[in-house]
Amino acid sequence: MFQTTPAIEMKGVWFSYDSSVILEDISFTLKQGDFLGMIGPNGGGKTTLIKLLLGILKPHRGTIRVLGDAPRRARRRVGYVPQNTDFNNSFPISVMDVAFMGRLARSRLGRRASSQDRPVVEEALRKVGMWDRKNTPIGKLSGGQRQRVMIARALSTEPEILFLDEPTAKVDPEFETNIYDFLKELNQHATIVTITHDVGVISRYIKSVACVNQTLIYHEEPEITHEMLDMAYECPVDLIAHGIPHRVLPHHHGEG
Repeated sequence: MFQTTPAIEMKGVWFSYDSSVILEDISFTLKQGDFLGMIGPNGGGKTTLIKLLLGILKPHRGTIRVLGDAPRRARRRVGYVPQNTDFNNSFPISVMDVAFMGRLARSRLGRRASSQDRPVVEEALRKVGMWDRKNTPIGKLSGGQRQRVMIARALSTEPEILFLDEPTAKVDPEFETNIYDFLKELNQHATIVTITHDVGVISRYIKSVACVNQTLIYHEEPEITHEMLDMAYECPVDLIAHGIPHRVLPHHHGEG
């Protein structure tokens, strides 16, 4: 059962790099058990927002709570799949080793893997279709395969919140659907927050949507509005509105 404590609370959050404002006055609350799709243009601040929620970055102004706690204190209760999964090809670590990192990340410093950890890691690798490659060096995998392993690592933490930064960016279309299918299954007992440009795909899975482009527009329903699209995109975008698929075709300069 999900608790009544919000999964995420942000109030008046600002963040800048040097003198450039990246996020401006962000305020929203996400309940536990939600499946949030986060959309917006490249450079709009989506990844920065995730890093603030993970406690990797600190806001210059405003407050953030994750599961009722400061982001850094909540780290062991969340999983994270970064956008960049590149590894040094010569680094001697296997698929299984990488997946086990998720189990150790939520434990006290210095704890070794135990027999209780293995079934959890195995299940995570099976979900992403990488169990048969468990002994393969991570540097020998393709970009899409490494992405699968990173998702398994995050799942092996048994997170209360799972953050994913464009999880399907380097995977084949078939596995893209598989990812969202098992994220939907995982959403039965974990809150999901995913950054994506796959608007047409995620509309079948998400429960709420946020558009981030320095500011944030949040809807508690899986509805991508004209306001969001005007804020984020200048080209045709598939969307869902009140459960009905639509295609928005904004006017392009130079058209008759």
